[in-house]
Amino acid sequence: MRFILFGLVAVLLSSCYSHRQIGYLQEPTKSNKLPVYDSVPYEPYRIRVNDEIIYRLITLDETMSKMLGANTITNGQYANSYRVYEDGTVDLPFLKPVKIQGLTELEAQDTLKAAFREIIPDADVKVSLYNKYFSVVGDARAGQFYVYKEKMNIFQALAMTGDVMNSGDRRHIRIIRPHDNGEEPEILEFDMRTNTIIDSKYYYIYPNDVIYVARTKDSFYKVPTYTGFLGLITSSVALLTTVLNYVAYLYK
Repeated sequence: MRFILFGLVAVLLSSCYSHRQIGYLQEPTKSNKLPVYDSVPYEPYRIRVNDEIIYRLITLDETMSKMLGANTITNGQYANSYRVYEDGTVDLPFLKPVKIQGLTELEAQDTLKAAFREIIPDADVKVSLYNKYFSVVGDARAGQFYVYKEKMNIFQALAMTGDVMNSGDRRHIRIIRPHDNGEEPEILEFDMRTNTIIDSKYYYIYPNDVIYVARTKDSFYKVPTYTGFLGLITSSVALLTTVLNYVAYLYK
């Protein structure tokens, strides 16, 4: 009986999620064998083909301001967005096509301001990416979420989903990152438990990223909470006791 109970408890203990399995910002050691990632400088997002931009033109010229009134904010939203074509240009009212592919938002803003100032001397332009979203699929709350600031990191992104489920495989998180000019998307796979993920190439989330969280193979046998764990032990012991009492009764 003691041997059976000991074996049962050992099996149940192995079914719990440990800090080593799901904890973040762990120090890599010889025992946990967490990877060590190199720090890399942050690279701002650069506009790609098929991205969409929104802009706001500011000028004291009332005539031009009224003509371009469609680009003002209405009920918190811009009326129009403008797609970046295959040749890398964007076609805005009153302007020849302007190439902005490969530019950051600030660089595109300066480029469009210079273009508008050829026809409106006091023009000032504010530019923002319209499709500033990332997606999450897998063992987290799936959906599409807004990149609300520059240098959004993987922890902030997943916090918007309510975090990865305990059954999610934190050792093999994947980011599918599209490239420009018809190139194959890049797939970045990493272990987000290690503290060396900070400032690594896996740390920051960009518009159009897809974060995929796979389910661990042994998640079927895991118990998500200690309450569930204690309940499983109690019910298992009760079942075992009932079976043993029944067997003992049969052999009386």
